[in-house]
Formats: sequence, structure tokens, C-alpha cells
Amino acid sequence: MAKSSKKSKEEEEIVDSGDDAWWWLVHKGITPSFLCIALFSLLVRVAVSLHPYSGAATPPKFGDFEAQRHWMEITLNLPLNEWYRNTTRNDLSYWGLDYPPLTAYQSYVHGLFIRFFSPESVALFTSRGHESYLGKLLMRWTVLSSDALVFFPAVFYFIVVYYSDRNQRGRMGGIAWHIAIILLNPCLILIDHGHFQYNCISLGLTVGAIAAILSDKDLLACVLYSLALNHKQMSAYFAPAFFSHLLGKCIRRRYPIFEVFKLGLVVSGTFLVVWWPYVHSVEAFFEVLSRLAPFERGIYEDYVANFWCTTSVLVKWKRLFPTHQLKVLSLGATISTFLPSMIQQIWAPSKKGFLYGLLNSAFSFYLFSFQVHEKSILLPLLPASLLAGEEPFLFTWMTLYALFSMFPLLHRDKLVLPYLAVSALFILLSLAPNRRQETRETNAFRSIVTTFFPLCSLILHVVYLSMNAPQRYPFLFEALIMLLCFSQFTFLTMYTNAQQWMLLKHSNLVDKEKKLL
Repeated sequence: MAKSSKKSKEEEEIVDSGDDAWWWLVHKGITPSFLCIALFSLLVRVAVSLHPYSGAATPPKFGDFEAQRHWMEITLNLPLNEWYRNTTRNDLSYWGLDYPPLTAYQSYVHGLFIRFFSPESVALFTSRGHESYLGKLLMRWTVLSSDALVFFPAVFYFIVVYYSDRNQRGRMGGIAWHIAIILLNPCLILIDHGHFQYNCISLGLTVGAIAAILSDKDLLACVLYSLALNHKQMSAYFAPAFFSHLLGKCIRRRYPIFEVFKLGLVVSGTFLVVWWPYVHSVEAFFEVLSRLAPFERGIYEDYVANFWCTTSVLVKWKRLFPTHQLKVLSLGATISTFLPSMIQQIWAPSKKGFLYGLLNSAFSFYLFSFQVHEKSILLPLLPASLLAGEEPFLFTWMTLYALFSMFPLLHRDKLVLPYLAVSALFILLSLAPNRRQETRETNAFRSIVTTFFPLCSLILHVVYLSMNAPQRYPFLFEALIMLLCFSQFTFLTMYTNAQQWMLLKHSNLVDKEKKLL
């Protein structure tokens, strides 16, 4: 009887906290909440996967779907030493492998699965452009299973660690909201399950590494992040944050050199295992390495909302500078923008500062590095989603413009309907009751800003879908979208850098209070 009244009292506290809309889902704890939200998230992914994909029925090279299928074809039918080599059986000009070895191994494993049910889908040469119903279904299932086996468990690990030292009573609605906002990230769903890629694997490994850092399992973090780097080289967007935070922790320990040596040994060992088939030959090693840096494609492609592409409207970077000079310029700009964040974490490493550091580092690469794609916005969006419990407005605003920045790409893929559907779902989620909704009074300037920019986005959506661009400026609408999104990403970068450095001021105040006590 006492136990029953105690349970009833706790339930009342949750309901009274303003989370009554979530109560049915969250009153039993994190695990049931996660499972329910994960199941719904999988159903959303399945619904999006019923729509077209990149390059559907558009020969001769099709698109990203065909690239992923072709890598399965190559890894299944050719010896390992030919996977990255241009031969008569492996024409690198036709979707040659351009990701690190872990992606190749993943393609091999998925290829085995597909060959078991549909051998013609991955047959050498004859399967090029293969688009049978069964083949497409199996390909979609490989992405769905990757999400369920890698990304979802990593998010669960993060949520458990992130909220382990926080009082959950009366906060379960906020925790459920945080789970939903990560698992139902509309940009990741549209790119992986619509456009077709496997970002869920590298991002899942990264989330696992972040959770390991937050739980002080630094060696495990090094293994997981090294695997993320060896799956997609774009995971290097997070490298400055991982390096600076771990270095900051090491130099505060009793034997800093030994601590650094341990971490370096684990990283080197992980890389050695992944690259083992290619380290026996210098030629083979550089064959793989040369495929990972496609400098010949230029400093940007299409209309990506970063510095180089946006300013190219006025400054024709590709005409003014040769590629080798652009590489130096982009490297210098990228380092200069993530350096302040690194200094802050080396100086005063903290778990919250680490999350901000990940966001600032990824933003630096997205805005200024060489060869950025529209899809690269997924990288800064990841730490923003992990910070959503602390910064709900930041994450909501960033996600809306990340979605908009990819709209021309998704429009080409005929994914407008799922784009609108998951956008609406995300907006509903962002308005759902949660414990971290801001209660500050909205001033006039902020009210104008939060009305003006979404209105501009809405108008551009309508114009893009209903009007043709002038013949003289065929990409005018894409340029306007790029400009609007770049302005928001630039503002958010300045804001998050300021927030990270404000943590230093807060820690100093806490130290002073402790001394007074």
C-alpha cells in the first residue's frame, strides 16, 4: 500500500511538472520511452524509404544509390587489393571507392546479404544500374538495419550517460523529447533513407565516442571515434574537439605524457587493424589515401551554404586561384575558426564545453574547408541535437535551415513530399512540451528576426516550386537559398563559440564561490 502511494505521488509530480502530454510514454523510465520512440522512428524511416532515391532511373551514372550498390559489387567480386585500384575490372571513373577501408568492409558485408537473396543485384559488370524491386528493397533494408544496429544503440548510450548524474524526477518529459529529437532528425532521415547513404554508421560511432567521453571512458572513445574516421573521412570535422578535450584532460593528470601515450597507442592500434590489408605495401597504402582527398573536384560543388560557395557570387575563387592555393586558403580559414574552441577546451576541459566544441569544430569545417557538400551539414547538426536539451531554440533554428539548405538537392531527387512531411513532424516535435523550453520574455528584435527569416524561407519554398528562374540566371533561386542559410549558419557559429567561452566565466564564478565557502 505504501509502495503504491509512493508511486502515485511520483506520477503526480511528473504530471504536475507540465509533462502530462508525455506521461503515458515516460512514467516507467528511459528504456521503455526509448523503445517506443525508436519503433516510431523506424516506421518514419520506412515511410521515407518508399519514395525515390538519388539518381533513380537516370543513366548513365545514376546517383548515390548506384554508388553504394556498385561498391558492394566491387568488394564482393574483386580481390581486396583491387578495391581502390583502377583496372579493367574496376573503372574508378564509375563510382570508384572514395571512402576509407571500413566503408569498403561494410559494403562487402551488405553485399553478402544482398547476394544471398538477389545475386543479380551485385553481379560484376551486368548489375550496373540494377533497379529491380527486390534489389531496391534489400538496399533500403541495409540502411535501416545499420540505423537500428549502430545509430540507435549509440543514442541510447548517450542518453543514459547524459542524464545519469541528473535528477530525472519531473524531467522525464524532457528526456523523452530529447530522445525523439535525436532519433527523428529530419535531415539524417531524408539523406540516409531518401537520398540514400549510410551516414548513420559514422554518426552512430561518433555518438558512441561522445558518450564514452562523457562517462570518462577515454580509451573506448578513441576506438569508436577512430572507427568513425575510418568509415567516413568527414568525421574529421570533429577531430579538433576530440583532440583538444582529451589533451586538456591528460595535462591535468598525474602522468600527462603517459596518458597521451595510452590514447595515441589505442588510436594507432585501431587504425592499424582497419588498414592492415594496405600497410604491407607503400603503393597500396597511397592508392587508398589518394582516393580520400578528391581535390580535383574543386573547392565546392553545387550550391552549398558555406563561405566559398556563397561569396563566389561576388568573388570567383576558382578563376582567381589555382587549386593548390585554394587548399592553403581553406586550410588557414578552417584552422583559424576552430582554434579558439580548441584553446578553450585545452585550458578548461568540461563535458558541456566538449559538446559545444564539437559543434564549433564541425561548423568551422562546413563553412571553410575544401570540397563541402550539402549533406555535410549533418555533421554540425549532430552535436547540436545532443545539446538540444540545453539549447532547444538553437537546435530547432539550425535544423530548419539545414533542411532548407538541402531542399534543392532533395527536390532533384523527387523527395519534396517526404521533405514536407518530416519537416512538419519536426516542427510539431519542437513545439511539444519539454523541460528546457525557454521562459525568457521575447524582446521586439528577437520577435522580428524569428518572424522575418522563416517568412523568407516560406516564400523561397513557394517560389522554387512554382516559378522558373530567369534564363540569364538559371540558379538564382538556389543562390538565394544558399545566401539565406549561410547567414544563419554564420550567426549560429558566432553564438555557439561565445557560449563555449562563457562556460569559462561560469566555472571561474563557481570556483570563487567554493573558496568563499
